[in-house]
This record gives sequence, structure tokens and C-alpha cells, in this order.
Amino acid sequence: MARRAPVQEARDDVDVLLERLGLTIDPELLVLALTHRSFAHEAGGIPTNERLEFLGDSVLGIIVTEHLYRAHPDTPEGDLAKMRAATVSQRALAQVARELGLGDFVLLGRGELVTGGRDKDSILSDTVEALIGAAYLCHGLEPTRGMVERLVADLLGHAAALGAGLDWKTSLQELAAAHEQPGPTYAVVGSGPDHARSFVATVTLGAQPYGTGAGTSKKIAEQRAAKDAYERLLAEQPAAGASGVAGTADRA
Repeated sequence: MARRAPVQEARDDVDVLLERLGLTIDPELLVLALTHRSFAHEAGGIPTNERLEFLGDSVLGIIVTEHLYRAHPDTPEGDLAKMRAATVSQRALAQVARELGLGDFVLLGRGELVTGGRDKDSILSDTVEALIGAAYLCHGLEPTRGMVERLVADLLGHAAALGAGLDWKTSLQELAAAHEQPGPTYAVVGSGPDHARSFVATVTLGAQPYGTGAGTSKKIAEQRAAKDAYERLLAEQPAAGASGVAGTADRA
């Protein structure tokens, strides 16, 4: 019988994490922000970070929205919405979490630990939002704004240059319409157990499959399929849409 790999327990030197965040957080709130529901369930139903995540999502949204509004005074609302979506997406926030080394500090149940929960986009992004919620409760909006803007500074800087990559599904729909193609439709197939689901999406224009994409959620798979189809359609008629691509990032 193969020996099972050792399970990495959460780091308890949270002062390191707080230093990286640049703000202090009440110890009880910090523990709560780091408590994933899998750990809470195994610990007998203690509170989880989901309420803090709910709060942090709203705080993050207003901070990023206001920043983009002020930084891009001539940008239309639709483009601002795409830039915001790229900045606060699950994948983008997971990137922030990895730069913080956040996965090492999250309290996870055994099932999540053995299936790589410390590096799952969904868990990492949710924990970032929970930490933002905890910071807001401790310090209010302005200190939290400073923390958030530091954490997502690179994302904010890149968002304006992403072009079609801000939202591949919308960009594909617009490109298809410009080429008088039927609107895209998506078919998604999921596989794997509940704790480790994976999805494959296929996008069709008319009766013809145009692109495929895989991911850990339906949304990510559809965005990657749309990117694949967008680039194929653009290559078939380069003169019609070449100016629409300012980048190739695939944020979900």
C-alpha cells in the first residue's frame, strides 16, 4: 500500500500574515476569517468565514469601483464594469492570496487538506474577501482602502490594458455580431467528486463548435472556451477585429 503524503497543518505565526497585509486585525476576527467551512464542520459546527466573506466582497467592490471611477474619468461604464470584474474575479483574488502565502494559514478540514485545498482558487479568493471584511470591522473604510489598493495594485494597473480579455464571453458575442455570426451558445460538462469538480465547456457559433476550455468552475471553463473561440474567429477575419485585442489574459 502506498504511503499517504503528510498533511500540512495551518501555520500559526499569523504575525507574518498581518505584516504582509499591512494592518492589524483582532485575533478572534482573524481566526474567524481564516476558518473554512470544512474545518468548522469537523470542529463541531463552529462559525465559518462566510459572513466575513460576504461583507468583504461588498467592501472590495466599492473600493475597486471608486478607484476605477476616479482613475479613468473618460472610460464608459461598460468598460469600467469589465475592469472591475477582472480585478475582483476569483482567479485574480487567488493570485493575490498566493502572493501573500495565504493558503498556508487557512484552517481546513482533512478532506480539503488531502485534495489540495490550500491552493484552490475558490478557497483562496473567499479567504481574501473574509480578511477584507475583518479589516473593515476593525478599522473602517479608509485604512481598509489602503490595504486593498496595495493588494490589488498590479491587477488595477493591468485591467485597463486587457482589452478583450476583460470578459471573453462578452467580447466573443460582440465580435460574432460584427461578423454577422449567430450568437455563441455554451455546453458545459462536469466531472469528478464534489470536492474536486472539473468542467469542460464548448462554445458553438451557429452549428459549428468554435472553442473549448477547461476549469475548476463552469464560469472559468466558459471564459476559456470563449477566449479560444474569439482568437479563432479573429484569425479567420483579422482585419475586422484586430484592434479589439489589447491583451490575452483569461480572467474568469
